[in-house]
Amino acid sequence: MGRRGGTAIRHRPTDTHTWEHRLFGRYGARMTVSAVTTAIEQLKDVLGPRGWLAGPDTVDASTDHRGYWTQAPLLLARPSTVEELRSVVTICRDAAVNIVTQGGNTGLSGGSIPTDQQSVIISTKRMNRIIEVDADCSTITAEAGVTIQELQEAARAADRQLAADWGARGTATLGGGLSTDAGGINVLRSGTMRDQVLGLEVVLPDGRVWDGLRSLRKDASGYGLQHMFVGAEGTLGIITKAVLKLEPLDLYEQSFLATVSSLDAVLPFFSMATTQAEGKLSAFELLPNLGIRKIVETVHDAHHPLPDSAADAWHVLARFSGRRPVTDDLTELLSGASDAGMIVDAAVAETAAQNDNLWTLREELPPEPLFGVSGAKFDAAVPVSHIIEYLKEVTARAQSIEPTSLTFAFGHVGDGNLHLYVLPGTEPGMTMAPEQKAEITAAIDDITWSHGGTISAEHGVGQELRSRMLTQKGDVEIDLMRTIKNAIDPNNTFNPDKLFT
Repeated sequence: MGRRGGTAIRHRPTDTHTWEHRLFGRYGARMTVSAVTTAIEQLKDVLGPRGWLAGPDTVDASTDHRGYWTQAPLLLARPSTVEELRSVVTICRDAAVNIVTQGGNTGLSGGSIPTDQQSVIISTKRMNRIIEVDADCSTITAEAGVTIQELQEAARAADRQLAADWGARGTATLGGGLSTDAGGINVLRSGTMRDQVLGLEVVLPDGRVWDGLRSLRKDASGYGLQHMFVGAEGTLGIITKAVLKLEPLDLYEQSFLATVSSLDAVLPFFSMATTQAEGKLSAFELLPNLGIRKIVETVHDAHHPLPDSAADAWHVLARFSGRRPVTDDLTELLSGASDAGMIVDAAVAETAAQNDNLWTLREELPPEPLFGVSGAKFDAAVPVSHIIEYLKEVTARAQSIEPTSLTFAFGHVGDGNLHLYVLPGTEPGMTMAPEQKAEITAAIDDITWSHGGTISAEHGVGQELRSRMLTQKGDVEIDLMRTIKNAIDPNNTFNPDKLFT
């Protein structure tokens, strides 16, 4: 009866000898079914008929983007204002109901899916106003439910641009991107979401609102509290609004795909690119030819711009952009890299359609949906100077554990981040055995840490990495994180069982 998560019938010593059904929460707090039922009805009243979903209508929000984690909530709350959201938080707090905040639900680590049945999901999708675009200040202020693409379009209309950009831009939201400190293809020049934020508005677990919605470029008045909520995955507060930096709009942009002579040529090629085109190199991505071949076979209108090479060949997809023409810089780089033996061929996008095709080859690369297989997934980052050595070590270690395995890697080599998979093969339906996946995961994590790296570069920790992350961080760091969590959310109602247990 005292078991966590269990239920019990307890006799209530009253004259009428009635019975009361109680639920036992994660940390021993007792919640009566009647209290939870009352809370759900209060939430429905506060939110109105358009502000909530229940039962089968919550299916899309109950399963993560990869289909790995599923848990239906008590209710899917859809507030449209900060006042409504505060009411939801207060009602849930009083009833000891957990809260999981969700943006576009495009995360890859299970961070926006509940871990128990006694949770309410708060979707921020209806909080989707762009409040202001200040071209003089080069800032944009918006609510958490605005998508990244909508922010990009609003900035472009004011002759500015938002640095944040990744494949799920049309669905991913501002709040979700900040909560996971998302990266993407522009990190090389502009940094992650943490580097874009100037100010936040946040609803706290006790229902208070912290108004840190400032557009200051300099503020030395104490703790930078906004950075505490970025990357916290909704465990400390619910981001409701944000002020982000904007950049001058790039008037010129050109991409190319180059076949490198070997993996060992990638870093010298990158060094040459950063030196010869200082400030104009905005993306530098590593692509495996095996993946490009499969995309060309399966994705409509996608085509390989270069003569097909061996399956184990590697390509670099890079982009130059700026306020002035970039063609001369790009041509000079490719000529110099060819003369130095770093690349063996290259294709330059001359039209918008050709550019779109190149980036389709990048965005369709995740191998699990591409090949229809399931293996061990990694979102690792190491110092840029280590990245090729790291990839070789990982490949060798995986094959030593399972000689028939395939190491499939791609991603942001220019900022040290590889999206890496160890697959059982490429035949549709192939799945790696759980014990083998666990052995390979532990071995590759060790390699990542030996290079001074991280197992979560930009996908967040969520449910997937919470136990593994404890090994990455020392006791002092984990203790500091827990101290902050306990101080702000002592009852552990905001996104429990995420980041760390």
